[in-house]
This record gives sequence, structure tokens and C-alpha cells, in this order.
Amino acid sequence: MLSSEKEKALVTGASSGIGREIARVLGAQGCNLVITARRRGELEALAEELTEKHGIDVKVVVSDLSEQIGVENVIRETGDIDILVNNAGFGFLGKHISLNQEGQLNMIDLNIRALTHLARHYGATMKKQGSGRILNVASIAAFQPGPNMAVYCATKAYVLSYTRALHSELKKSGVTVTALCPGFVETGFQEVAGMKLGTLELSGAVSADKVAKTAVKAMRKGRREVIPGWLNKPIPYANRMVPVSLKLAVVKRLMS
Repeated sequence: MLSSEKEKALVTGASSGIGREIARVLGAQGCNLVITARRRGELEALAEELTEKHGIDVKVVVSDLSEQIGVENVIRETGDIDILVNNAGFGFLGKHISLNQEGQLNMIDLNIRALTHLARHYGATMKKQGSGRILNVASIAAFQPGPNMAVYCATKAYVLSYTRALHSELKKSGVTVTALCPGFVETGFQEVAGMKLGTLELSGAVSADKVAKTAVKAMRKGRREVIPGWLNKPIPYANRMVPVSLKLAVVKRLMS
């Protein structure tokens, strides 16, 4: 932990959804925060809310993490931290060949490149100080290929694999690394992705608030990964017994 009494946490993608709720949970725990996203208005409103409610310091950094200059800006403005929450990310629904190429490459830059850069940078500084926590937001989509969300699912598979490996590498260093793998969550993600949740998806949906509380609890315990929602927990185990052809057919139907 840093020399100051309060922990300091960086939360990316904090302007809405899971990122905003994780910032609220950490704020309630007394952490000073650096919150970043592209939307200044939402970030400033959250900063004001958390400062007034919990008496903590909240720094707003407006930055586009899909660009290298944006990642470097966040690192420069943030300084050393005790907790890194790599939440920023987005996805698109549609056939890979038909979707805009630039948008999909931006998705890879944000979901993979920025997350890796921040985890590598802060993982190194945390290892030197002998303590720290990293929470990487993956997805239940990380456990299977995703027709109609091919690139998104692939990026989340990377996040899960990367987190598992980093967790193992840093296990004895005092630094913990946790992958959060939520299922369907009603957030702004669906609007960006062009998705509309049906009855089946909604039946297993977990609120962003509950996901955030589950995530922070697992991170505090140093768990390697966590899947919120009891209906979602069997999915990775079921995947091991189901042929790839059947998994592809099921996901393709869900994402159609």
C-alpha cells in the first residue's frame, strides 16, 4: 500500500455501467480515486457524488484509451496506485466481415492493448512496493467463441487468459490479479453494441451494482477469477463437455 492512509485506485471506463459502480464501491470503502473515460460530464458528476458522500479525493482524467497517447496521459496524470480496475471496453454486434474495420481495430486497442499496457505498468510498480490489486474485466463471453460478436469475444478470451497467467506470475509478490467475468448486465454496453436483451438473457442478467460488489469482494480476497450470478457459474464447466459446433450454434442464435 502507498504511504498515505487511504488506498488509491484507478478505474477506467468509470463514466457508466460496471466501472461507475465499482468506483462507487471503492469510494464507499474509503479509497481515493482516479476515474477515467471519454465523457467529462458523467465523470465530473460521479466525482462530485463520491466526494460529497465519502469525503474522498476523486481526480477526473478525460482520455480515450483506444489511443496510445490516451493511455500515456492516464499514467502521467495518475501516478502510483494501490488498485487498478481495467474496466474500459466495448463490443459490436454483427458479422465480422460486415462491421466497420476501424471500429473493430479500436475495440482491440481498447479491450486488449490498453488493458495490457496498464496492467504491465502498474503490475511492475506494485511488485516493487510489494502489494497491490489488479482487476481486469473480462466476460462470460471469454469462455466460448462468439459468432456475430467474433472480435469482442476474442478480446475477452485474451483478457481471461492474460489475467490467469499474470495471477500466477505475481502470486508470491504481494500483488493479486483477478478476472471479472460477468454475463448479461443491463448497462450502456448493449446500446453501443447494438444489442437488445430478450427474455432468456434478462433471466440471467445481474445488476451492475451487484456485479461491482461481487467483483470488489473477489478482488479483495485475491481470487483469480469470479463469475457473478448463479445462473452464469455453470457455463465454463458446461463448455468443457459441449462440442465446439454446438457452442457455435448456441452463441450464434443468442447473438442473432
